[in-house]
Amino acid sequence: LIDHLNINEKISLILHDWGGMIGLAWAVDHIDRIDKIIITNTAGFFLPKEKKFPFRLSLIKYFRLFAVPAVLGLNVFAKGALYLASKKKLPQDVKQGLVEPYNSWKNRIATLKFVQDIPISKQDQSYEIVDYVAQHLKRLDEASILFLWGAKDFVFDLTFLNEFRRRFPRAATHVFHDAGHYLFEDKPEETAHLVEDFLNK
Repeated sequence: LIDHLNINEKISLILHDWGGMIGLAWAVDHIDRIDKIIITNTAGFFLPKEKKFPFRLSLIKYFRLFAVPAVLGLNVFAKGALYLASKKKLPQDVKQGLVEPYNSWKNRIATLKFVQDIPISKQDQSYEIVDYVAQHLKRLDEASILFLWGAKDFVFDLTFLNEFRRRFPRAATHVFHDAGHYLFEDKPEETAHLVEDFLNK
């Protein structure tokens, strides 16, 4: 996409959830094109040793008889995230915006597939790319990095942040102890100020 848009100047990335892995996969091979990186509630490596794979996700990843009707039929992944991923009551219009893209069986297929492809074993399709990113994150040692983290994320909790900080000890970090996975929805003003200040440095 960046090449298609013919963006030639250095860019800053804001990375979250699965977009974090996608963005980091690009970044480790394009260090000269990076200005700054903001990383929020994501991963760039496999599940940390001290973190268990969440039971709710394992139901979708491993139990097809449950996953297909639940995710494709009832949209439980997107609807459940409205309550599990935010630590404050989301306004109705925000809830609607978060579930609207997944308004049909067909539009929920990617949701099911990405959970089923969370790389736990070498048989998972994305295992090799995650391994590649994890092995090459050190290429970003000199990058200007800011971590913004919702501590109450039930998946990407502080064990993920701690692993990132082990790899990037010089990076700036701000932890929101009362925010969840939907960090920007939980802390819109605070995160906006931190992002703006960081990008303007």
